[in-house]
Formats: sequence, C-alpha cells, structure tokens
Amino acid sequence: MRQLWMTTCGLVFAATLAAQQFQPPSVGGSAASGTRIGLFGFGVRGGIDFTGNGQFVLGTTLDVGDLFSPRVRLRPSGEIGVFNGDNTFVGSFEALYRFTDDNQVAQPYVGTGVSLAGHENCGADPGCPDFWVNLVFGFELHFRSTFNWLLEYHGMDAMRRHRLYVGLTTRRGN
Repeated sequence: MRQLWMTTCGLVFAATLAAQQFQPPSVGGSAASGTRIGLFGFGVRGGIDFTGNGQFVLGTTLDVGDLFSPRVRLRPSGEIGVFNGDNTFVGSFEALYRFTDDNQVAQPYVGTGVSLAGHENCGADPGCPDFWVNLVFGFELHFRSTFNWLLEYHGMDAMRRHRLYVGLTTRRGN
C-alpha cells in the first residue's frame, strides 16, 4: 500500500511539473535609458577598400550593447581584405549614434571608433600592427522582420583609407 501511495504521489508531482508553462525572459527589455551590455544582434558585410589597388573586404559585426541610451550602440567588428596585394586584417570597436528608433524603415547612424590593423607578413614590418581612428556613416533599411540591409562608409586610419560596405544585419526588438 505504501509503494502504491508513493507511486501515485510521484505521478501527480511529475504531471504537475509537466503542466507548467515555460515563460522565457523578454528580449530587448523596456529600458528607455541606461547602459545595457549583451549580444543584441550581428551582421555580415562585404565591400571595397578604395585605398591603393582596391581590395575586396569581408567582415562581421556584433551589436553588443547600449551606452547611456538605446540610440548609442557599441559595435565590435572584424574584417579581412583579400586580392590586390597582401591580405589585410582589421579588428575595430565603435560607438554609433542612431538618429531614429529601431522600428523605422530607414535607420541612419554616425559613429567613431578605433581599429587594430595588420597585414600578411606583419612580423617583418616595424609599423605593423597599426592603430587607426575611424569615422562611420551608414544606414540600415528594413528588409524582413528580423533583418535589415546595411550600407556603410568607413573613413579609417584618420581618413587616409576609405571603405564602402553592403550587408545584412539582424534587427533588434522585432
């Protein structure tokens, strides 16, 4: 009898646990201001470096947080330049100011940041790796509920290098 009672209680307890509905935490939150750090999106892009012979550049970006406001974004990125000379490598960290909210069709932004840049055979070059200061202009255009097109200009190395990118990026909050 005791074994039947324990089996019945165990089944009732298991059925109660199985019936509970999982409530995932909200994504994006409702904070209108303040600093938030996390992985909120990512993007991929390709473009042209107009300096020198015009390398083809492939890169990826991460949306890692807000700084003081949802409109000021922190964005690390990595890029590789191929063809037309030595392959180049750039790691950047930028802060972007977005002029509109994420729910708009077009979202223009401007920003600045720093990069650590190198190239093939960097060990033989005393000036490599190099530290660059960057300026960014761009905008995102709504593509789907979770993706935006990206068109972006980078003035890198204190405006001595110029890159133009096209890509896709994830949308926040939709």
